Amino acid sequence: MYLKKSFLLYIISVLLSCVHAQEVADIDNTPAESSINSVKKIDLNHWKVTLPIGNPKPINVNPPEILDYANNEQLKKYMYDDPSDGSLVFYAAPGATTRNTKYSRCELREQMVPGKNNVNWTFSQGGRMKATLAVDKISKNEKGKYDKVIVLQIHGRLSNEQRDLIGKDDNDAPPIMKVYWNNGKVRLKSKFLKDKNATDKEILKKSAWGDDEGYTFPKKVGFEKFTVEIIASEGKMKVILNDKYSKVYKGIDMKRWEIFENYFKAGNYLATKNKKAFAKIKFYELEVKH
Repeated sequence: MYLKKSFLLYIISVLLSCVHAQEVADIDNTPAESSINSVKKIDLNHWKVTLPIGNPKPINVNPPEILDYANNEQLKKYMYDDPSDGSLVFYAAPGATTRNTKYSRCELREQMVPGKNNVNWTFSQGGRMKATLAVDKISKNEKGKYDKVIVLQIHGRLSNEQRDLIGKDDNDAPPIMKVYWNNGKVRLKSKFLKDKNATDKEILKKSAWGDDEGYTFPKKVGFEKFTVEIIASEGKMKVILNDKYSKVYKGIDMKRWEIFENYFKAGNYLATKNKKAFAKIKFYELEVKH
């Protein structure tokens, strides 16, 4: 009787050990939630997003609605998390365009006061934007080169008084900085004042400003992550790539830019109207300070 009980206890202990081993194996072989990089939270409290859809004008989603982007049916295709690498993805293809542009975008627009566009900043007040991002996928043009996409901007804005002074019906002013991904390299485009002696009223008009020749950083980023920092201060603007390469803008053009308000933009502004074009841009970090 004693041997039977001992044998039974032995069998039970073996079975329990097998069950425990299987449970451990199941745990080890299952991709646990913690093994996937959680999406880094980018603070969207001071951003609105413009989508490449909408009729007669593109759809905009402001805070606080943008904070629930994962559950917003309008946003799901164009702005979403990729848990595999912790990025926030912006997707764009030719579609709806804003009033003063010919290209479509899925792009964030800074709002210093959430939900409002009429509170912005000047260069003397200062602004800094730093972003880590990557171009994940992008279409090619008929020449076999990748399409261009604007990923970061500093955009000018007229105050209501300036708008009325020059007889405009909107507050749009030129962008002083556009950061492009151009065939694997980071390219900058800025503005210069055509007539350095123009009056303060004259320089409020878009026609007073021309496009500079542009500057391309020598280091190719390709489809890898890269970091761009834009620092605006009184009479000066500096753009830094990967904490190593930099381009500085200063002089009379930057000094006279002080007349404008400004706001930052970030995302995916696809610079083509080809119906088959598309771009998918991943942001890992996005930080703004004033």
